Amino acid sequence: QMLPVESGGGSVQAGDSLRLSCAASGRSFNGYIVGWFRQAAGKERENVAAINFSGYSTYYLDSVKGRFDITRDSAKNTVYLQMNSLKPEDTGVYYCAVVKPERLSGGYDFWGQGTQVTVSS
Repeated sequence: QMLPVESGGGSVQAGDSLRLSCAASGRSFNGYIVGWFRQAAGKERENVAAINFSGYSTYYLDSVKGRFDITRDSAKNTVYLQMNSLKPEDTGVYYCAVVKPERLSGGYDFWGQGTQVTVSS
């Protein structure tokens, strides 16, 4: 079983940066899609970014393009979400989730506990 663990959240001012980390526990990320999701108060959870850990293809939500960057470090078995020029609307609980590519149509299978990101204006 894949057990992702997030870290790096915090409370910052608009325009600041944060880097979130997602580390795997129990299995290598190789062969999986790793996604970052966020859920703001009163809103539906949305897929912010994703990366195919093996193939290095990426996805970004339109509202974060040019500001966020998802990367992976194979040696550390870690996925990062670099968040720059943060806006108040980026506030939410950020989750790391994992799924095998062939199971993506059914949604992500393994989820971390979440890390809070709060951006003040």
